[in-house]
Amino acid sequence: MSVKFTTNEIRYIALFETITNATVKDCIIDDEHDKVTFLVKKGDMGLAIGKRGSTIAKMQKSVDKSVEIIEHSDDPGEFIKNLLSSAEITSIDFSTDSKGNKIATLDVDSKSKRKAIGKNGQNIQRARQFAKRQFEISNLIIK
Repeated sequence: MSVKFTTNEIRYIALFETITNATVKDCIIDDEHDKVTFLVKKGDMGLAIGKRGSTIAKMQKSVDKSVEIIEHSDDPGEFIKNLLSSAEITSIDFSTDSKGNKIATLDVDSKSKRKAIGKNGQNIQRARQFAKRQFEISNLIIK
């Protein structure tokens, strides 16, 4: 599945790659929460963050938004765990509904459900967007 980027996303990706030398696989701009989330190639997290967070700090100043970095994985289960790394996910089950849509059901530790969902659902919403764009997973359900 190929992702179509907006002009703004292309600009942010180009700037991020120039500043960090990390390869970006996807990008979501959340203007409502003043946040940009970059999905970087597996193994590029160190480059993206920089020594003591210096690279990410430089990027945040350049875009005047909060910047979040997530590491990509070719394994959908590991990918979802990376997306929701602040939550303790104990298991992930993949299924298909009657319409043929892929669904991931996450068993999340009760103490970290709030972290997985995020304020006003922004964490799970962003995770759903990335899962849809990268693996054609239609929905993430938290148990």
